[in-house]
Amino acid sequence: MVSITFAQLEAWISLFFWPFCRFSGLLLIAPVLSHSSVPNRVKLGVAAIISIIIAPLLPAIPDIPLLSWASFGIVVEQLIIGVAIGFVVQITFAAVQAAGEYIGLQMGLAFATFFSPDSGANTMILSRFFYVFATLLFVTIDGHLILLEIVVRSFTWMPIASFGSFESGVFESIARLGGMVFSSGILLALPVFGALLIVNLTLGILNRSAPQLTVFSVGFPMSLTLGMVLLVVLMTELGYYLQNLFQLGFNFLDTLFVGP
Repeated sequence: MVSITFAQLEAWISLFFWPFCRFSGLLLIAPVLSHSSVPNRVKLGVAAIISIIIAPLLPAIPDIPLLSWASFGIVVEQLIIGVAIGFVVQITFAAVQAAGEYIGLQMGLAFATFFSPDSGANTMILSRFFYVFATLLFVTIDGHLILLEIVVRSFTWMPIASFGSFESGVFESIARLGGMVFSSGILLALPVFGALLIVNLTLGILNRSAPQLTVFSVGFPMSLTLGMVLLVVLMTELGYYLQNLFQLGFNFLDTLFVGP
């Protein structure tokens, strides 16, 4: 007859539960994995399956009672690490959406918005188009699998209950990475944005020099047509730019959570 003590059962549950919290934090915010169309039961099931698979491969866990305040602190720590990893990748998608916002405003499509179930707010049509394209490319290059691999390797660099290795500089680095939303978004939108800005300046000068011309009646269709043509040209290099953007996010995660 096999007898299992309460201490052994508690150790087995801890070996599964704490990694489960880190993966659950990732699935709360990571792109693709946290999509609103995926039921919460599926997300929890995926986190549980991955935790069961990798539990035997993890470093030794601390001998801390599961029902204690120290265990509660470990749960919060694992959730923060998982959310932080997913948030870094979410920043790269925010940069793509920002580029769509900039281009849409310059093309005169600020009124073309619809409700986005992901963010719970109205989103410009071009911003949503760029987001869908980035999502498809992210899945195509196995970005979701790379993200899961980074989380698994993070257990070596940031083991469970490693309060000392989780420095406050991690949050500062993530906050500074937020500037990529504006810099990368502007760089992506700059070819279309700059050309449309020149057109609008030209129309403004023409309107001042010849007020009798109805420049504003032709300005919107001209900006819209030119913007569509420039978007077609931009699409030829969009995939390459997004791959570099995702690689930048993955390299940041490797440096911050996985180590050299």
